[in-house]
Amino acid sequence: MVRYTIIFILFLFAIAECSASAILIPMDAEGQQNHLKAYGITYWVLNKQQKVQWLLNYRGGSFLLPDGDALRKECQIRGVSFEILSDGQAQSILEAISSPSQNQEAVILEKAPKIAVYSPKGNQPWDDAVTMVLTYAEIPYSTVYDEEVLGDKLALYDWLHLHHEDFTGQYGKFYGAYRTAPWYIAQKQEAEALASKLGFTKVSLEKAAVAEKIREYVIGGGFMFAMCSATDSFDIALSAAGVDICEPMFDGDPSEANYQSKLDFNRTFAFTNFTLERSPLKYEFSSIDMTSKRNDVPKESDYFSLMDFSAKWDPVPTMLCQNHTALVKGFMGQTTAFARDEVKPTVMVLGENKINGEARYIHGIEGKGFFTFYGGHDPEDYQHRVGDPKTELELHPNSPGYRLILNNVLFPAARKKKQKT
Repeated sequence: MVRYTIIFILFLFAIAECSASAILIPMDAEGQQNHLKAYGITYWVLNKQQKVQWLLNYRGGSFLLPDGDALRKECQIRGVSFEILSDGQAQSILEAISSPSQNQEAVILEKAPKIAVYSPKGNQPWDDAVTMVLTYAEIPYSTVYDEEVLGDKLALYDWLHLHHEDFTGQYGKFYGAYRTAPWYIAQKQEAEALASKLGFTKVSLEKAAVAEKIREYVIGGGFMFAMCSATDSFDIALSAAGVDICEPMFDGDPSEANYQSKLDFNRTFAFTNFTLERSPLKYEFSSIDMTSKRNDVPKESDYFSLMDFSAKWDPVPTMLCQNHTALVKGFMGQTTAFARDEVKPTVMVLGENKINGEARYIHGIEGKGFFTFYGGHDPEDYQHRVGDPKTELELHPNSPGYRLILNNVLFPAARKKKQKT
């Protein structure tokens, strides 16, 4: 009788072991049919106050989620590949990942970050790669602009993306080619009206104040992500605080004499010892950008490589580099890439084209917060021009370049570990 009882108990344990399960969202090239929407599924689970494990360097940075009928159905609806694991299988994967011999790590994601996109109210979602991929991945976000920033509303958000903004007050340096275009004239008038409404005599002064508020947000513990011209123009604005670098066609009065020598590189996040572009006719801000220096790079061979970090010792850069390939297609923008020798030594280069001396994807710590700068305009539109049609992400569900953006979106959700030195 005792023997049958023991067998029955073991049988019950076996049933429990088989029925208990977890969901693995594979993120390797072979196992996932829609990498971008997989991030949206992960955010959806976090938004339900459930924790997720991000398996760094395991099958392209897969996600381990608590199983449930609702989750399975949501994956099916969104076209996201998933695998059902028993508790024993999931535990076996975690044990293998924890081995010191494996360059892998399981990072716990705890809370869905509140996301803000700094963008003019009139911009359409397809004007910016981040808003496009957030919309496609079904990750909710709020739009903020100068009034909200100066009104200290950034404290409501965990993650801030800077749209392709010009924080120097030079209207994107579009003057040379588009100064007579109706859209340029209208945007200039709108910016001047907003600056006046907010109590500033010039747009350059108002944008400098906005940049300073964003700087304070990051130093206080915020996560900031920027692409294209929002990267270098932000640092230029910080370095030129209190210095007039704008020519008369931008702000109505001459620039300050010898302004280059008055820049303060101690105030910037990422760049140092750069030289500003003085000509208002040139579509360029400074020597930081590599666009004009890379004319001999053919589109077919324009790639950058992601750096390889230790998942256990450097989980943050490892997290930001998760992908199903280490080689990512290059893409251009007003700011395409960063001059490697003008990136501060304290800033981590996550992606680079070493042959061209370019840093394409960089990350750093400022105060209690973090920032990531990503060169280029649209990872799936090689040379986006004014008026070009929007990118249809339905055609690029496995885009490695867009995955880097979404890595940053989930980054604030991670349980923070003390960095090892």
